Amino acid sequence: MHPTIQTYFNAFNAGDVDGMVNCLDDAVAHHVNEGQVRIGKDAFRSFCQHMNECYRENLTDMVIFSNPDGSRAAAEYVVNGAYLKTDAGLPEARGQNYQLPAGSFFSLSNDKITRVVTYYNLADWTAQVS
Repeated sequence: MHPTIQTYFNAFNAGDVDGMVNCLDDAVAHHVNEGQVRIGKDAFRSFCQHMNECYRENLTDMVIFSNPDGSRAAAEYVVNGAYLKTDAGLPEARGQNYQLPAGSFFSLSNDKITRVVTYYNLADWTAQVS
């Protein structure tokens, strides 16, 4: 387990965007599922603030892997969420609950996250909230 990644996910589950941002390199590349790459802490923070308006999520069944030198890590988990506010281009939000497997991949330098890539099955999510 990589301590920076554990801290990042602990902050996520606490709804602590600042705690997540503190784990990032200034020039972090954030690859979101089905979206554009966002560069930098400000873009990451903006994304998280938007997500917190539209969704309430808690991650469970977390397994974190890392390579021996700590420069790469991955995590597998279950997203347990509620769809709170309609997000542009997606089905209408009515407080629907959802649960789906997901994964994240990380690059790190000097114990800071330089790249975050997150994957989940958008079709599965859409079917659950439709």
